[in-house]
Amino acid sequence: MPPRRRPAPQRNEAAQLADQLQALGYTKRDIARIINRDASLVSQFYTKNKGAAFVAALREVLTAVETGGITDLPALTTLAARHITRRTTASGARARVRAKAVLITPTGTGTGRVGAQAIASGSARLRPLIAEAARQHLRLAFTVRLGKSGYVHPSGSRTDSPGIRRDVIQRTDHTEERSYGSATTGGFDAADFARRVDATGGDVTAAVHQWLVDSGRIHPEAHITHLEVRTWRPRNAGR
Repeated sequence: MPPRRRPAPQRNEAAQLADQLQALGYTKRDIARIINRDASLVSQFYTKNKGAAFVAALREVLTAVETGGITDLPALTTLAARHITRRTTASGARARVRAKAVLITPTGTGTGRVGAQAIASGSARLRPLIAEAARQHLRLAFTVRLGKSGYVHPSGSRTDSPGIRRDVIQRTDHTEERSYGSATTGGFDAADFARRVDATGGDVTAAVHQWLVDSGRIHPEAHITHLEVRTWRPRNAGR
């Protein structure tokens, strides 16, 4: 007698609404932007039964798309924000909101690093760091990791990253980490990179990838697997 198959678990309403939006052409990343959260949370609608606080917002968004013809992400984000409710505790009280981590120290130093999972969702957690660095007129540098064949210039080339005294970090999986910008060379204007990120709809990975392609450092088909951003205050700031 063949073994009985367990029925597939019933998806919660947030996951069902996300499915309907995806059927209309929106990606999980788009849905995450609409509710102003990381794409990993949308995945947790399916894996961890989360998303109850976003059901009302997703219903309104789905109605706006299907009947109102509203398809612009910023407009849908504004609409969703009006209907996102805070979680409640078992007693019915509003759940506490976790305090935001300190992104940048008073001296202007900040660091954020993301791996493969966050890279797939656009490295959204790095966007607040870059935005705050831009607000404070800071400088930034970044380190990327990708397959050796994805780089245009050979390891250690001064054309690739001039002025940075460091060893290229080579991994056993045939990837390399290379750094771009430093306090010694002056780094990059955080405000400029913030504009690049905004131009990609908040996708930090895409913004960094595009800069590396435009500056002739990586091939267009190269895939970033890890990304780190560092910030600091320039020495002549405020002088």
